Amino acid sequence: MAAIAAEAGISKPILYRHFGDKSGLYQALAERHTRKLGEAIKAGFSGEGGIRERTRLTIDTYLSMISENLDLYRFLMHRASAEDAATHSAMSTMIRGIGQELAEVMIAQGELADATRAHIWGHAVIGMVQTAGDWWLDHPEVARETVVDSLADLILGGLPAAANRPLEP
Repeated sequence: MAAIAAEAGISKPILYRHFGDKSGLYQALAERHTRKLGEAIKAGFSGEGGIRERTRLTIDTYLSMISENLDLYRFLMHRASAEDAATHSAMSTMIRGIGQELAEVMIAQGELADATRAHIWGHAVIGMVQTAGDWWLDHPEVARETVVDSLADLILGGLPAAANRPLEP
């Protein structure tokens, strides 16, 4: 907290007065970051255009935002989430919310009629893109476009093939 206060040019008591404690600061950062990230992602997959363009735009938006705020992303997703249960909960809630919204978009736009499958896929796609994004951040030699195209190919090639397969009870 002392380092953060010094960097912000304020005293520690002001920081504590505003956020309460370190957990309050983490939660404020998580809320602000996840709200902006969530809004940008939702705009991509709910926008105009064909499924391939929207898929690419959504993945590209996510990768762009996490790479532009690399230190904040790594802090919130890894360090703060590991040491602060409230931050971990906030980040998990945001990720689940985006998975839920993706499922609802797939159902509403007629991409998938089976609601159960749409929810499974929505959450799986979000997890896959997040994990691939973490890998990409550690491999800066790989072009973002390569990651975007690879994920879009996997999503758009794999999901339609599985759509006709009946679910087991």
